This record gives sequence, structure tokens and C-alpha cells, in this order.
Amino acid sequence: MNQPAETTPLLNLGLTSYEAGAYVALTRRERATGAEVARIAGLPRQRIYDVLNGLVDRGLATVEPGRPARYTAVAPEEAIGRLLDARRAELGEIERDAARAVALLTPAYHAGRSETDPLNYIDVLRDPAAIGKRFAELQASAERELLIFTKPPYAVEPGENVEGLDLLSRGVVARSVYERSVYDNPAVVAAVGRFIEVGEQARVVERLPLKLVVIDERVALFTMEDPVAGSTDLTIMIVEHPGFAGLLKLAFENAWEAGEPFSST
Repeated sequence: MNQPAETTPLLNLGLTSYEAGAYVALTRRERATGAEVARIAGLPRQRIYDVLNGLVDRGLATVEPGRPARYTAVAPEEAIGRLLDARRAELGEIERDAARAVALLTPAYHAGRSETDPLNYIDVLRDPAAIGKRFAELQASAERELLIFTKPPYAVEPGENVEGLDLLSRGVVARSVYERSVYDNPAVVAAVGRFIEVGEQARVVERLPLKLVVIDERVALFTMEDPVAGSTDLTIMIVEHPGFAGLLKLAFENAWEAGEPFSST
């Protein structure tokens, strides 16, 4: 259906395309039946009376009952004024809804600026690849000190820990406490020997409760083993919290004092 140019502003004022077409058709006749309006506007005849009665209900047309009924357009100035008034009323309601939305949302928004997730400094990883990647990232971020409890199984084999060698070459102080079972694996013993050669300080204790890394007294990584199943699957918790890292450093120092120097022979 090709719409005349006059329909565009009517559409913008809230009329449907059928309503706009019917009103424009009515303006071209003093009076018109439904069939005449359908023909002039190119509208389907089975819909025309619903459309025309809709115009009457909106105050844009009048109807003269009869067989057939005849319809007359209300003068454009009056009709457009009514459409504009309706749009203004709709806009006023929208503005009131907008003001209510602002009033309801603003307190929560401002409160949310200072609200933090109480667990946003904790991360739990189980995938070995993700653990290895995250450990490498955090280890590379060390600036001053690295404190480590080492026991199998390893997320990153000691011999493959290239980042650890790089840290030592940068002057980061690295102290490791190894569980005595480290001596059961000659490859690990050789890797620890290379770390010691470039500056790592290493001691050995009979048993470690878990694997642990404390970085710059600000972030800690440690393993969590199922206390019942005793699974060897790695589950790593990462806590970026200076107070917690400081507490674990105290535990490290206690184990360090109780350890004996590492021997690679």
C-alpha cells in the first residue's frame, strides 16, 4: 500500500498506518462510506470499519448512522491538536515514570559504588592448566619475596619452572621448604639444586600439611585436599589479602626454623 505523504506526521503522532491512511482519505471527501474510504486509501475492506470506528473513538472523525454509515473527518487543526494532547499526556506519564525510576535506583547506585563483594579477593582453581597459568602469572609479579612449601603432586614440575629461575636472577628472595619425599625423585632433586645455585634458599622437613606460596606478603596460594578421600587432584585457593598472607608467613617461618638444609647429594 502506497501511503500519501500526509500520513508520515500522523504516524509520528501515534496513528497506525491504516488509521493514518483512512483519515487522509476522509479529508478528501465531505462524507464517505467505508467502502469509499477503503478504495481511496487502498485499505482492505474487511478491516475498514474497525479502522474508521477507531478514528471516531479518538475524536478524529464523526459517523452518521445509516445504511451504509457515512464518516466525516474532523478538521485537521482539531484532529492534530487532539493527537498532540494525547502524546503530551503520554510523555508526561513517561517523565513521571522516569522520575520514579531515578528516585528508586539512585540510593542503590550510590550504595553500590562503595559496596564490594566480600569474596572478590578469593579464587578457587581446579583445572591443572589454569592452575599452572595462574601460578606463573603471580610468581612473575613477585617483587621482593617468595615463600614456598613444596610437596607432590606438582602443578608445574620444578624442572619446568623457568619463571622461578628468572625471579632469582632479578634478585627476588626465594625461600622454599620441601617435604622430605622430594628426595624420592632424582629429577626434582636436580631441579632444586639448580635453584639453589642461582640463589634459592632451601630447607627440608619431614612432612608439610599442604603446598603453599606466599608472595610479597600480599597474596597466598595453597592446596586443599579432600580430608576424607585424600584425592591427589589439585584444588588451589588464591587469597589476595595482606593480613591472611602475613598469617601464613608466620606459619612458614615456624617450618623454616624447624627444617634442615636441603642436600642434593
